Amino acid sequence: MRSKKQKFFLFTKILLAIFFTIVIVFFVFRNTLLQQAIAKVTKKIDNEYSSTFSVKEAKFDGFTGIRLTEIALVPKDADTIFKIQKMKTSVSFWHLLVGDIQLGTLEISNGFVQLIKNKKGKNFEAFLKKDNIKVAETETTNEKRDYADFAYRIISKALDLIPTDMRLENLSFKLDDNGKKATIDIKNLILIDKQLDTKINVQTNTFAQRWRIKGFADPRNNKTDIGFFNLDTGAIKMPYFDERFNLKSSFDSIRLNVENIDRNGDELRIDGFTSIANLKINHPKIASKDVVIKNAKFNYHFLLGKDFIALDSSSTVELNKIKFHPYLAYETKEDTIYNLKVAIPKMKAQDFITSLPDGLFANFQGMEAEGNFNYTLNFMFNKNNPKQLVFDSKLNKENLKITKFGAANLNKLNSDFVYRAIVNDIPQRPVLVGLSNPNYTPLHQISPYLRKSVLTTEDPSFFSHNGFIGEAFKQSIIKNIKTKKFSRGASTISMQLIKNVFLTRQKTLSRKLEEILLVYILENNRISSKERMLEVYFNVIEWGPNVYGIGEASRFYFQKNPSELTLNECLYLASIIPSPKKFMYQFDGDGNLRGFAITKQKYLTNLMLRRGLLSADDTIYKSQPVIISGNAKSFIRLTEKDTIAIDTMAIDEEFGF
Repeated sequence: MRSKKQKFFLFTKILLAIFFTIVIVFFVFRNTLLQQAIAKVTKKIDNEYSSTFSVKEAKFDGFTGIRLTEIALVPKDADTIFKIQKMKTSVSFWHLLVGDIQLGTLEISNGFVQLIKNKKGKNFEAFLKKDNIKVAETETTNEKRDYADFAYRIISKALDLIPTDMRLENLSFKLDDNGKKATIDIKNLILIDKQLDTKINVQTNTFAQRWRIKGFADPRNNKTDIGFFNLDTGAIKMPYFDERFNLKSSFDSIRLNVENIDRNGDELRIDGFTSIANLKINHPKIASKDVVIKNAKFNYHFLLGKDFIALDSSSTVELNKIKFHPYLAYETKEDTIYNLKVAIPKMKAQDFITSLPDGLFANFQGMEAEGNFNYTLNFMFNKNNPKQLVFDSKLNKENLKITKFGAANLNKLNSDFVYRAIVNDIPQRPVLVGLSNPNYTPLHQISPYLRKSVLTTEDPSFFSHNGFIGEAFKQSIIKNIKTKKFSRGASTISMQLIKNVFLTRQKTLSRKLEEILLVYILENNRISSKERMLEVYFNVIEWGPNVYGIGEASRFYFQKNPSELTLNECLYLASIIPSPKKFMYQFDGDGNLRGFAITKQKYLTNLMLRRGLLSADDTIYKSQPVIISGNAKSFIRLTEKDTIAIDTMAIDEEFGF
């Protein structure tokens, strides 16, 4: 009877025999297996993607090396996707035994990859089709995706396909989107001993540049640290985006670092940082000028679990001298929940102002401030219960004071000034905001009915808030998320005043951000009284085509002074503020208010009665019609009923009811 030691040695011999048998069989039949594998891939691509995959010659080189020549992928009736003259690679034998592919080395010479879109279609369109079988299986099982496991498998497979040593020569990547072209030519890319170095020629319809990518890359240990630089003078320009999206962008250098990708139990952690120098962006939806960020750095710590994806709060964003800690999370454990938290530690107000990106806050250039502040934001949205939305924004001040204003001198609200509205980037006629203007109307000379009506429709809590209405802002966010577009705003009279007097009507990110910051400064530094702000508001807003201020408006519509306006006339004027140039659509061909407009007035009257802003005595003459007697009559003389088709639902949205 054999001893345990003898049994162990016997078992070891059997394993070795099996192993060497597998190796010998693999070595003898490897070229046959390779040809079969290529034939299988060729058949699959032909059947599923209507494309031809071809390899002129394929054979093993050494034990695990493979040489391929004249490799091509050509869709039927479309341009070639890629063609490579020579390719040599090696794979890890041990990974191959367990069914995985891990590249060891890779050499490619003389080839191209191209994506083309034209009138005939896309040459890659067949490869964008979803796998209906897999989708059906996923929908049938209805299982939640394990985010950590899914991400780890994708990252691992991607890293396995990155060789430890690589050399690419004369390889081009081409993009042609209906004549919008970009070509990236890699003359020589070398990755040896974890050191990456390459020079790239970039050619588009608008510019040509030479880039360099250099750094450290270790795919087997999940680490990299590489930088992008321009070999020529000037900044690196991003190809294609300028022609395709009208987005012009450039930068001096970018650094990308991945320090750690670690799976620990049910969680996956990804750590590293990225930085950019002199980022310049230009797009009509962002700002009217170039937006420049001199220095930015993002230290990231991503955490993924079975039912969540999160950017940990230990992450840090640095924007010039501004530093803050963001927290982002997407959770699906019970409900679908989105979380956002931002914390700006205590910092000097002046450092904040000077760190704002050039071009994004043009009205803050030259502004000076004293004191310190810190800021926190807490946002939470439950997709299945939107009413539970949390939006908590807090700014803590420490001797904070504006000592010098920039381009937007908020102090001008307290004295006479000339106002010029800007419509479609065109300055309109000048309007003097002051008693020297005969149309200027002090607040006490404006009908109380108009003051109450406008405050009710535009900003009921104007005299009690500090520039923003938290609940209105929440409801705006909820509706915009539901409709997946910006369908509702939350503008207060303070915000409308800042937008009219100091900013433009451009719908840009820059204007909105400036509006928010300027309103906060105006309201929280007591630069102007609420009464003065409301008075200026009444005297600068647009009430009709080329009609500015309530003095002009009361005469344009009713040939009256603002103090003489009746309740019905005030209700009408309040209703047209959201779209004053479309006031004529509230009237029929005989010059009478349409039914929907009368309904709105009744609704507004009842609302003001409930709030105690009106008494029953105020409504004695409510049945009297609104009669337009001024120059506005020339805009509403519609004689045929079908001249304008009015969508009542659209009007409701347009006039803010």
